[in-house]
Amino acid sequence: MNKAITDGLVLMPPAFENGLGVWSSEDGTPGSPTYEGAPNAALVLADQDFGSCIEMVKTAATQKLRYMGETPILPGCYLRVTARVKAISGNLPSVRIAAWAGAAGNAHLAGVVETGASLALTAYGKVETVQAIIGTGARQGVDMAWGTAAIFGHVGLDLTGTNGGVVRIDDIEVEDITSAFLRTMMDWVDVRDYGAKGDGVTNDAAAFEAADASAFAAGRSLLVSAGTYLLDADVTLEAPVRFEGKLSMPVNRRLAITRNYTLDAYVDAFGDEEQGFRKAFQALINFTDHDSLDMGGRRVNVTAPIDMQAAVSNKTTFFTRRVIRNGQFEVEAGPAWDPVVVTSLATYSVSNDTQLTAVANIANIAPGSLVEGNGVGREVYVTAVNIGAGTLTLSKPLYDAAGTQTFTFTRFKYVLDFSGFSALDKMSLAEVEIQCNGLASGILLPPSGKNFLIRDCAINQPRNRGITSHGDGCQGMEIDRCQFLSAEVSVPAQDRVSILFNTNANDVKVRECRAVRFRHFGVIGGNNNLFIGNHFFQGDNQSNGVRLAGLVLAGSNLSTTLTGNYIDNCFLEMTNEYEADPGFANQFSFGGLTITGNTFVASDVASWFSWIVFKPFGAGHFIDGLSITGNSFKVFNGSIDRVDKVDTTFAALDNSRMVNVLVQGNTFRSVGQPIANPVTIEHNQATAATTWTVNPSAFLPFGGWARNVEAIVAEGMITGNSGERRSDMPFVNVEQGAAKQQVTLNWAAVSKGRVHVRVRMDNPN
Repeated sequence: MNKAITDGLVLMPPAFENGLGVWSSEDGTPGSPTYEGAPNAALVLADQDFGSCIEMVKTAATQKLRYMGETPILPGCYLRVTARVKAISGNLPSVRIAAWAGAAGNAHLAGVVETGASLALTAYGKVETVQAIIGTGARQGVDMAWGTAAIFGHVGLDLTGTNGGVVRIDDIEVEDITSAFLRTMMDWVDVRDYGAKGDGVTNDAAAFEAADASAFAAGRSLLVSAGTYLLDADVTLEAPVRFEGKLSMPVNRRLAITRNYTLDAYVDAFGDEEQGFRKAFQALINFTDHDSLDMGGRRVNVTAPIDMQAAVSNKTTFFTRRVIRNGQFEVEAGPAWDPVVVTSLATYSVSNDTQLTAVANIANIAPGSLVEGNGVGREVYVTAVNIGAGTLTLSKPLYDAAGTQTFTFTRFKYVLDFSGFSALDKMSLAEVEIQCNGLASGILLPPSGKNFLIRDCAINQPRNRGITSHGDGCQGMEIDRCQFLSAEVSVPAQDRVSILFNTNANDVKVRECRAVRFRHFGVIGGNNNLFIGNHFFQGDNQSNGVRLAGLVLAGSNLSTTLTGNYIDNCFLEMTNEYEADPGFANQFSFGGLTITGNTFVASDVASWFSWIVFKPFGAGHFIDGLSITGNSFKVFNGSIDRVDKVDTTFAALDNSRMVNVLVQGNTFRSVGQPIANPVTIEHNQATAATTWTVNPSAFLPFGGWARNVEAIVAEGMITGNSGERRSDMPFVNVEQGAAKQQVTLNWAAVSKGRVHVRVRMDNPN
């Protein structure tokens, strides 16, 4: 930094040979006397040491020499004033650099130091050099610190001591030496000053550690100046760091930026967004004194799946809370996103219900692959591959696949792929958007782990899947306040392939999410789940359109609650497709499901559409614990027959074993037949008879039988043929009629009148 060059400033006073009229014997201010024609000064043109110079006789206690021109003083600049002097005869004086400090309006700036250190002349003819530094800042080495009020100076020197001495003075020099103070002023330490080469070949790790230690001890920052630095060691930087150059590190080497740990810092360090993210995540899992990686709102363009475990490289398990927050991943097109499809012959046995054996071509099947074939339920994945044994571990049993057949294994490609971890607990994504652009799937969970949290995130336009669990990594997973948009918005519902999420383990909570036009919102394989305040809609633009399940609840003993959801143009489907022997034996049957306070809507649907569907995959199953209360069912642009249905593709429910079914307090709009259990039927018997047949069949949910009568209340008087009063109590026969959906009231004598009968299709506990 040289102000004489960069700002066009003239710092150097003129040579003495140009005349002494600009050299003052006082402060150098306008009007002060000069040495032009003075009796104690003369110009010497050919001194053997100096060439041209001024010769002075000291006649005053402080003999001053000041340049009358204004030498500029700028904030942040430092000027060094130099003079060479020698004694010729007489008494030997002392010499010092001196200057007059000028402020705005040519006023004198009082209260500042205006002289440098004094140097005594000790011999005749000996050339001595005297120097002083003038600047605005009181930094080490500055002799005259004038502050920012100073704008110019009249520079020169003083002769002090005994009068009578004769001295000669060479031309006075003024030079900009601001560069000598830059390092201290900018408050950084450059790694190159500690031996870093930056040639991309030399291992600069030790130099980085040394430079960082110095910067941290001095409270400075670290500068990685231009170059490419190979760090072939784990490096921890304790000082704040700024990157002009770029880093190169092997996959197994870690960079921990502990003070300014952000994605931006790592992208600057490696010069690549994807590599920067990988290295930042590697540091997050290896303890950087931070619990979260702040992406700083940055968008990372992703060209291939990010293998999260491979990025870490030194860990396959991790159980401490970590968060990736506040950023976006944008998928770019390329072949890296194409799913890998493998077909292989394999054998399945009910006795070993989560394993395929004798798998052909097994080396080409990757963990996390979707399994498809005869008798395979939805969202069954390969959890583990044992190439030596020729076996695959499955996420769930298969309902009807015993024997040997050809299976299809499809490995989708995910933006964030955690499948390389064997176990991962308490990993969180917060305020992260994954723009799949119809090219990639979103997140593949680890095969094992607890409490994966996805909060305030968005997964938009996944090609195949939004969030996939291929093992038990979904245990206790929470998906909160997220937005999900399908890539198949314009595709008819029945033709869609994308599924937002699936689970295999228990205790999943999905709250206040919004999902638009997927094939399924979720396929749920575990129990003890909560779905609260979500809006998932799966309609299309077709008239009398087909609608598919929004939630598939594939664990028979559900212990699951759905409350306050907006279930739009899709239905709830309860199945047991994850049982290797799906017929009822001694396992739990369908139960533990609470559906309360939800809004169900549909539009332009076929009349046979229903919102709550049970689909047993084997005979003998029944409902044991179901509450459908306080819900609103409404159809636009048409109507439907019923809100409830049993899909008998594989088997019917056993109506003789229904237990604890509560359906009440619901509202129905454009629904042909409301349902309730228990249901109160008003029966009018106009013709006197001893047997009255009461038919509640249409109201009984899921085709249930009329199994119990809780109450009979007469409205008005029960009479005989002649109007005589009947006071006897009828007895009841249940499960009457061919469909067992009627009850009969049996009187002692022929009777007529009106009664209200409360009928149940279950046995209450």
